[in-house]
Amino acid sequence: RALVAALAMGVLGAAPAAAQDFGVMESAETIQRGNFKLVGYPMLVLGEDDADNTLGVVVRGGYGFTDRLDLEIGGAFYEDVTFLGANAEYWLLRAVPGSSGLNLSVRGGVHLAQGDDDAAVPDGTGLDLAALTSVRLSPRAELLAALDYTHTLRDEPLDDVGTLYLAPGLEYGISRNLDFLAEFGLGLDDGTPNYLSAGLAFYLR
Repeated sequence: RALVAALAMGVLGAAPAAAQDFGVMESAETIQRGNFKLVGYPMLVLGEDDADNTLGVVVRGGYGFTDRLDLEIGGAFYEDVTFLGANAEYWLLRAVPGSSGLNLSVRGGVHLAQGDDDAAVPDGTGLDLAALTSVRLSPRAELLAALDYTHTLRDEPLDDVGTLYLAPGLEYGISRNLDFLAEFGLGLDDGTPNYLSAGLAFYLR
């Protein structure tokens, strides 16, 4: 409840955003203890009001520190801006292994936004918060959903920028060490563009 309240308060005070950074692209299950994870995917941000679509590439890497906690770092590379960030995810509610019960986790992190000088995109620093849920549909497939909030601080006279997304998705296990991920990001505040993404997650166990 506290996380949902924080997300709602943040978006009320934030100006509309024009871009997404990393998306969510993961289930509520954290990386297993002692394992590494590498994720890569394109991010297609859908332009609104006759604006062009924007295509970026995201790469993230993470490590499972405990049975409930993992840490990740990543980069999102667009034509006119680059995001660098880090986050920690904590697994709050764990379903019984092999069941179709609900998993719930929370994720928090920070990011740097560096604009292309030629494109006049301003730099900024920001906060990323997300609540993630997932339900196993079969031994290989999981249905995912997340509430994802990002707030980027910029120097005056520019306004801060915030986005709030509902992000449903799917994760499918191709093999023991390789998963396919797909996600649709629905912008919940005015001026926030929707996005599409699909990619692969590779695990080193």
